[in-house]
Amino acid sequence: MNTFQDFTIHQIASASLNRIVRADFYLPEQLHMANGIDVLFVNDGQDLLKMDIPKMINSVELGGNRLIMVAIHAGTERKQEYGVAGIPDFMNRGSKAGEYSTFIMNELIPYLYTNIGTSIIRNKYIAGFSLGGLMAFDLAMEFPMEFQAAGVFSGSFWWRSKDLKDGYVEERDRIMHAKIRTKRSNNLQRFYLQTGALDEKADRNKNGIIDSIDDTLDIIKELEQIGFNKVQLRYVELPDGKHDVSTWNRAMPEFLNWLSLK
Repeated sequence: MNTFQDFTIHQIASASLNRIVRADFYLPEQLHMANGIDVLFVNDGQDLLKMDIPKMINSVELGGNRLIMVAIHAGTERKQEYGVAGIPDFMNRGSKAGEYSTFIMNELIPYLYTNIGTSIIRNKYIAGFSLGGLMAFDLAMEFPMEFQAAGVFSGSFWWRSKDLKDGYVEERDRIMHAKIRTKRSNNLQRFYLQTGALDEKADRNKNGIIDSIDDTLDIIKELEQIGFNKVQLRYVELPDGKHDVSTWNRAMPEFLNWLSLK
């Protein structure tokens, strides 16, 4: 079981993003005496400051491994840095998602290794909220051998290449759904997807189901189509869940416990 000593603040000079990135490391006590460490990277990590993360993680056991959480604070260009790498949406948002991926893979992970050490790190996971959840999912799809699991809370899976008024076709123009079809399943990877029935009110196709839920359920269908099985996929829908930190705070403990089910 983890015992946490609060977090340490790191200011990382990113060449990829051309800015200083704040990352809070939630660290267990006696870190270097651990037999193994799992690492959870979290986009929109500033939201973790509003959650009781140390208390949550104290109740989690990860197959005997301890857990570090790396909370990556979003920058002022959040809507450009988060998205689907290499595929901006119809308003050119997400234009720096490729640079953000480079930051994670080529700068943040090596920084973590330098500060923590490579020999004790066992598994790496990634998660995020809303648009940060979309970015987390994209990183997991692009680097399946790097991230063994991903958690997406109220993910922005509506991300689309064409505006609704410009001939939008659901089966073609949702960017992440289309991207999944170009991938293969990985039997070592898992996905946790959470929505709330009060995430939003929009219902593009007028089927009585809000888009947040529709889009997430369709992500699951796409994952199953390329070979992921139901054991690898966990879907949680909160009847009173909203698109806010308090909802994600309620969902986070189950996600952390789900990570331990290896």
